[in-house]
Amino acid sequence: MKSGSATEHRGVTEANGFESDRLAPLEERARGADPSLVKDLLEKMLLIRRFEEKAAELYALGKIGGFCHLYIGQEAVAVGAISALGPDDYIFCSYREHGHALARGMDAGAVMAELAGKATGCSKGKGGSMHLFDTRIGFLGGHAIVGGHLPLAAGTAFAAKYQNQPRVTACFFGDAAVNIGAFHESFNLAQLWNLPVVYVCENNEFGMGTPIEKASSIDPLHERACGYGMAHTAVDGMDVLAVREVVGEAVERARRHNLPTFIEARTYRYMGHSMSDPAHGTYRTRAELDEHRRHDPIKRLTSALESIGALTPEAFEESDAQVRQVVEQAAAFAEESPDPASDDLHSDVYRD
Repeated sequence: MKSGSATEHRGVTEANGFESDRLAPLEERARGADPSLVKDLLEKMLLIRRFEEKAAELYALGKIGGFCHLYIGQEAVAVGAISALGPDDYIFCSYREHGHALARGMDAGAVMAELAGKATGCSKGKGGSMHLFDTRIGFLGGHAIVGGHLPLAAGTAFAAKYQNQPRVTACFFGDAAVNIGAFHESFNLAQLWNLPVVYVCENNEFGMGTPIEKASSIDPLHERACGYGMAHTAVDGMDVLAVREVVGEAVERARRHNLPTFIEARTYRYMGHSMSDPAHGTYRTRAELDEHRRHDPIKRLTSALESIGALTPEAFEESDAQVRQVVEQAAAFAEESPDPASDDLHSDVYRD
């Protein structure tokens, strides 16, 4: 069974104890939400957007090298999902993870310094864009191999259950990962062993430049979980409050009942696959990109808050200015930080 339209329904499939539940309009949900929470969600999405724009600027100037995959357009997924997690929960991501790190609370300076390959980066300048890491906040990567981190997420979920710890693992990945063997192996074991893991597929419609309809024989993607008897649903990944509600329900289910969930967050990336990819690529039209920009997650939440009188244009501009200042300070910190020392080349490779 599937849960219906991503923009109409909240709950995960009725299998395994979840019941479908309709979502009210965004304005109504925003009105009923904690004002401080909604303000925090908006500011975190703004931080990610401005951070990524600055990263693109620094990359163009040659101050960030290697690969760099930007998260612009998908901010609602990371912010909404991670806001539903507890401070002791684990997070795994693939290589488009700058937004997740910032949403989790990683210092913007440490993230920017890592992108620039500096010693003050969260991975000491050795990981770069695709390998952000901070065990202090349960952020366990940043993984460059497509689908390679899904078994690791099952592993931490198994460890939490084995040690009787109420910790949930959230694992984010792109739509191309659903065709990787590790995806199926991980799902099978997660359901077989009843593991407290929430798998979130950020379906941005393209695996590099390949449209999802040319790569997957099953659409919607979340129905792949049917083969394992796993609870599953889709959610509007451009609606931060919807993401928070859906993931929050799955997290609670994992924490209370040690059961996994597969969530397909339908979103869209405005930039190319990476900085080596043109702005909109040769695989999509400008009209398509413009249509998706009409559903921008930041604009949607801002408009909803303004319509209910919870936000003024002046207050938004003030928040945006504060975020831009944080990002500029992060960029300055990265530029002023030293490169890793040559004698550190072999440190942190093996555990002593």
